[in-house]
Amino acid sequence: MAVHGELGHGFLEAVYLEALTLEFRNCGVPFAREVALPVLYRGQWLDTRYRADFLCFDEVVVEVKALERLTTREESQVINYLKASARVPGLLLNFGGRSLEHKRLVWTHALARTAGRRAINRHGTREKSAGRVPILLL
Repeated sequence: MAVHGELGHGFLEAVYLEALTLEFRNCGVPFAREVALPVLYRGQWLDTRYRADFLCFDEVVVEVKALERLTTREESQVINYLKASARVPGLLLNFGGRSLEHKRLVWTHALARTAGRRAINRHGTREKSAGRVPILLL
């Protein structure tokens, strides 16, 4: 990825977030940054919200890290974001190593949950679903 190629490893996560923001803009990738994801519990929305680093194409949750190595903890964080938002694909990027580490994560239960009901948009509000969920290949 261009950001890791240009900056390398060793910076704080905030540096990579800002660089990715510029890169997404320059490449024409539609995105929102620091997206509040509402959590649905037994049919009711909780006041507590998760904050994903990016939501790209209004579907892909992108989480950025700057760690020596990824663990299941970071993977679980992204899976929870996907569960909370009823989104399917997620991307975990780690800029902390000598080479860029990335993991594509998919929450398959979201397919059943979003079909035929209203999905959550990037603003945390519900919108009418078309009855199908687009799956993006990352």
